[in-house]
Amino acid sequence: MDRLLACGGLLESAAEDVERAKTRRRVRHPEWFKDYARLEAEAVELHDYSSLAVPGLLQTEAHARVVFGARQPLLDEVTVEQRVTARLDRQQIFNRWPPPFTTFTIEESVLRRPLGGWDVHREQLEALLRFGGLRSVELQVLPMERKEHSSLGGPFILLTPKGKPQVAYLEVQHISRLITDPDEVRILAARYGSIRAQALTPEESLTLIEKMLGDR
Repeated sequence: MDRLLACGGLLESAAEDVERAKTRRRVRHPEWFKDYARLEAEAVELHDYSSLAVPGLLQTEAHARVVFGARQPLLDEVTVEQRVTARLDRQQIFNRWPPPFTTFTIEESVLRRPLGGWDVHREQLEALLRFGGLRSVELQVLPMERKEHSSLGGPFILLTPKGKPQVAYLEVQHISRLITDPDEVRILAARYGSIRAQALTPEESLTLIEKMLGDR
């Protein structure tokens, strides 16, 4: 229609704006996650320790769909698609300039679980290699063979919003807690430092993921 009416790209541009608006309307976070999602979107630093699942920020569309589709009690299809869209939308923080400095420390056992089958899992491992190759991202794997472990209490995230103090975020069984108490945040930050020290280096971690792909 733009070409037929000789609008010089005006209608085409408007159509793109409408499509973007539709996408934004489809982004739906659960109520208990909205406060964290807002802070994450403006973060200048983010540090994620994951012991049970691939970090949501790094999940592929297929992997995220498996995660939400398998959730109990079951979510309806509309909600699943909304959650997948919202999860992928969060990855826009990697496209910002300047991007936030992010580190991810993931248990090796998480990467050994072929969630959704090998095709989905292979795509997810390849995505981790891409994310780990970004200049603003440091990705580390905590090997299963380690004899010591600094955080058997479970996963957590440390987040620093722009111009604000660092906070921490915990989530278990769909119960979430945003931690702002300085002493509690300090303890988790120190714990994260210990976890990273026990993990493989970023280079060693990417080499291990490449080996996982080659072993199949």
